[in-house]
Amino acid sequence: MIDMKTTIIFNRYGMGEAEPELQLKLATTFLQLLLDGDQEPPAAICFYGEGVKLAVDGSPVLEQLKALADRQIPLILCSTCLHFYNLRDKVAVGIVGGMHDIIEAQWRADKVITL
Repeated sequence: MIDMKTTIIFNRYGMGEAEPELQLKLATTFLQLLLDGDQEPPAAICFYGEGVKLAVDGSPVLEQLKALADRQIPLILCSTCLHFYNLRDKVAVGIVGGMHDIIEAQWRADKVITL
């Protein structure tokens, strides 16, 4: 099997086009399966737009994101988005970066998946 570097993008507060509860449930399940599975871990997970809300205090997926960060998977949060939503002081996991960092993670990846 060929090792491919994959970057995952969260650009919304959850996954898919559905009711907010379902979007969050899907994101929780997805992240937990990433942790539990035997697939190659992502090279990075990027958060922009409303996606940054997943990495702040009170997020229902913090446990999974912290576990991914503990496995040395970079979690990159858009600084502009955090400032827009007034969440800069509520970041609970990940590194605050700029769009340059997100672009770099995308360019280094063999595959980019937007959720």
